[in-house]
Amino acid sequence: MEPDWERIAHDLDARGAAVMPRLLGSAQARGLAGAYADDAAYRKRIVMQNHGFGRGEYRYFAYPLPPEVARIRAKLYRPLAAIANRWHASLGLEPRFPDDHADFLTRCHRAGQLRPTPLILKYGPGDFNCLHQDLYGEHVFPLQATVLLSAPQAFEGGEFVLVEQRPRMQSRVEVIPLAQGDAVIFAVADRPVRGTRGVYRVKMRHGVSRIRAGERYALGIPFHDAT
Repeated sequence: MEPDWERIAHDLDARGAAVMPRLLGSAQARGLAGAYADDAAYRKRIVMQNHGFGRGEYRYFAYPLPPEVARIRAKLYRPLAAIANRWHASLGLEPRFPDDHADFLTRCHRAGQLRPTPLILKYGPGDFNCLHQDLYGEHVFPLQATVLLSAPQAFEGGEFVLVEQRPRMQSRVEVIPLAQGDAVIFAVADRPVRGTRGVYRVKMRHGVSRIRAGERYALGIPFHDAT
């Protein structure tokens, strides 16, 4: 089934996040989670508590990315670029984003952002991910995706959390439930909101609530590379 991009664009405009059901099949999701131990596939492992990021760990893929990850990244980028360009135009921001992901990566690499950013995150009991933004350099694509690789019955807790910090107002929190293979597309750092006096910018942060039992794996797909 092709994604409903009209609905996705509407949800991103309204809330800063949209769910894409069944981006991966169950077997594909299990396969990516099961490959977490394959050292050759990754360039770096981060133990979150060592850096104050939360508890748990994640591993950044090395280039070349696994074919399934590279395919998803390129496939999602093109329709999301149209949304990203509309957001930047409404906020008066530059630059605009090219239609093709390879062209955007060329821009990143020319600026010294050479390291791939897709990653697998692994959480166990007591683990969590603090609210954060995935900003890796000068060139930031304003949207990213996370795919739940574990079946929801494999763990307790571990909800995906999105927080919108609104100017001169209290923050708004949204918990987004996901099934295995579902993706959530969300704002990396800022998104436009139309108010009574025009468009203004709100800050977005995302994280994962505490895992109470079991294990949770997720695939993260930022579209910009890192310095």
